[in-house]
Amino acid sequence: MAIKLYGRDPLKMFENVFNETVSPFVSSMVAPSFKVDVSEDEEAIYIDADMPGMKKEEVKISMDEDVLTISAERTHEEEQKKKDYHRVERSYGSMSRSFSLGENVDLENVDAKYDNGVLHIVMPKKEPTEKKAKEIEVK
Repeated sequence: MAIKLYGRDPLKMFENVFNETVSPFVSSMVAPSFKVDVSEDEEAIYIDADMPGMKKEEVKISMDEDVLTISAERTHEEEQKKKDYHRVERSYGSMSRSFSLGENVDLENVDAKYDNGVLHIVMPKKEPTEKKAKEIEVK
């Protein structure tokens, strides 16, 4: 049996207060980011990143060992002093996501295209390089 206070559920009231006050505060403290889909098949690893409002020149992709990093920076060029903002939800600043991919990516043939706010990356797979195993004698 749920507790009711004058026909209202106090837990639901707390949830509403949390969602209306705390959640926007917490989400404003989290670094801006972008959403990605990562998939793979036998041939390649595919990454699709939603980066609306970004220019192709603002997007950087790098690979360090087996870690792929996608980064971008969105700048707010014009500040309007005459407007009183009631709510600002669009984020500006640096955004970055990194993914550990393993050693079987063919770095020489990675293809990246930016089209209509979506970054498409295709990373063909290759046979992983053989690591030599060695038994070490205990002395």
